Amino acid sequence: MNPNVTIYFLRHGETDWNAERRYQGQVDIPLNDTGRAQAKRNGQALRAFLPGLAMAQFISSPLGRARETMDLVRAELGFAPGGYVIDPRLAELSYGSWEGKLQDDLPRLDAIGLAERAKDPFHWRPSGGESYADLLARTIDWLATIDRDMVVTSHGGVSRCLRAHVLGFDENTIPDLESPQDRVLMLRANTMDWI
Repeated sequence: MNPNVTIYFLRHGETDWNAERRYQGQVDIPLNDTGRAQAKRNGQALRAFLPGLAMAQFISSPLGRARETMDLVRAELGFAPGGYVIDPRLAELSYGSWEGKLQDDLPRLDAIGLAERAKDPFHWRPSGGESYADLLARTIDWLATIDRDMVVTSHGGVSRCLRAHVLGFDENTIPDLESPQDRVLMLRANTMDWI
């Protein structure tokens, strides 16, 4: 990553499925009231980086919860609606057959899948879905196109992969990295901070 570039990464705000601990993946679930408040809070936190952010590129996952987060963040910054790019490489990890399932129900619904994931969480792929290895490849492909400061709204899986790649973490740590919805990740080559 270019050492002169800063990525301001925002995980989308909370959805009802997040609150229920239900796998979303690429299902298009809207923000709830808590998620909207988180997005506004993150937009307010970014005000400290004005006017420089006016020169940044704004980019979002195609999923509605990320786009709604971006719209709320831009409003808090005083920027016009729209004005950002959609990139499908920033979509969340696909959980395939697990999408829509409650985490607490998986031991009953897919005990074999849970056992397989426990053996190798980075390479394991749910039926019809993606592995973190797949998502990391997609994230690296996107990162190779970055040449200026970016404000990004995306997802927890993308955040984990991005940090691991830029900061040189062991890829096997990716599934366990935290990914808060109420803070902005400020990422530069070899450094990160939460704001």
